[in-house]
Amino acid sequence: MDDIFDLSPTAAVKRVSSLLDCSLTSEKVADYFDKHDKLRHLRENFLVPKIADLPPTDLSLVDGSQECIYLCGNSLGLQPKNARKYLEEELDNWAKIAIHGHTVGSRPWAWAENNIEDSMANIVGAKSGEVALMNGLTVNLHLLMLSFYKPTPTRHKILLESKAFPSDHYAIESQIRLRGFEPESSMLMLSPRPGEDTLRTEDILDAIEKEGDIIAMVMLPGVQYYTGQLFDMDAITKAGHKKGCFVGFDCAHAVGNADLKLHDWDVDFACWCSYKYLNSGAGGLAGAFIHEKHKDTIKPALLGWWGHDLATRFRMTNMMELQPGVSGFRLSNQPILLVCPLQASLEVFNKASMQSLRRKSVLLTGYLEYLIKEYYTEDPAQPHKAYVQILTPSDPQQRGCQLSLSFSIPIRRVFQELEKRGVACDMREPSVLRVAPVPLYNSFRDVHRFIETLGKALTASRS
Repeated sequence: MDDIFDLSPTAAVKRVSSLLDCSLTSEKVADYFDKHDKLRHLRENFLVPKIADLPPTDLSLVDGSQECIYLCGNSLGLQPKNARKYLEEELDNWAKIAIHGHTVGSRPWAWAENNIEDSMANIVGAKSGEVALMNGLTVNLHLLMLSFYKPTPTRHKILLESKAFPSDHYAIESQIRLRGFEPESSMLMLSPRPGEDTLRTEDILDAIEKEGDIIAMVMLPGVQYYTGQLFDMDAITKAGHKKGCFVGFDCAHAVGNADLKLHDWDVDFACWCSYKYLNSGAGGLAGAFIHEKHKDTIKPALLGWWGHDLATRFRMTNMMELQPGVSGFRLSNQPILLVCPLQASLEVFNKASMQSLRRKSVLLTGYLEYLIKEYYTEDPAQPHKAYVQILTPSDPQQRGCQLSLSFSIPIRRVFQELEKRGVACDMREPSVLRVAPVPLYNSFRDVHRFIETLGKALTASRS
């Protein structure tokens, strides 16, 4: 029955329900999906918090010995079990061999991040040498924009969404001002059509076609953080290049979530954090991508010692031998204690493929969507019943694993009741919950438990 993962979620639920002779919403369906999930063993590589350990838990309402319902990987991924081991190894090296840790051991500090960059490249669909692990996301975005944003009096606009993540918005504003332009005239912001929650691909492409001659750079997210919409990066890149624009993406919510092909799509540059779907811990080491076609033409505006060729870096000649491509954008050595947890997570990714993870994700999130619609669709016959609208596109090709749920009632009380019962998800007032079942460690039973718990939380919030 492995082929159920190739069916639409609705078809899969109906087939399993018929096979088991149970209701469409029975937990037996979730258990069947889990039993036939070839990736279910990956969960064993992560530490799932116990309900009793979560600060908001009310143990009078729930069994604290159970694992929590963790659906917040869009904000912070779970800790890989090997993260602590690797961190302790390097703390031990620091204690025992001190400075020699820079050049010996399983992850020499002077180039430890280089040893895991090929794994990172596989996840984003890049070639070896097109990815560097360094800094934080916003630092990398600034470094990349300093080289790719080349405004002129006639071509100075940056195309972005009107509700971009704040750090992206601020970075773009400051880069525009740095070049002597004003954000009010140089930021071309896209908004959804009236009454809609997400941007239509055709509207993005139409804006590029109409305004492309004055657009210096297109800068969009891979996945929109609030709605969970996955953008068509391939089509957007092609449209931008047709008009002579550089095209870059903030892939913070896309990396480890969507099946990216940054090289094949001909994306000029991209950057991402690693603490969401990549599970590297809060403030983890970020990543940057520059397409190999730019390796000899796009140079960093700011130079640092780590951009120098490793073979001659320690000769200290002060004559820069710049590494080609994104490697030349490195500024300084990366914190080994940030490399360790990222390595632990990437090793788990190496046990699967993004294609297989994505295959599971489509059914996992589709199952969540199915149950939400089954229980919480607006019912005119019950005007006082709370209902949920899903802001995220229903088309699996236009979303990752996250669903953004908009409630007909204020969400804070519902969110608090969920937290009391061991659910970890994300709230955006006044009415939105972001819920992200991650295929790397979430189960179908997690989804079913969430739906059951949501019902209890809604009832409690109105009492």
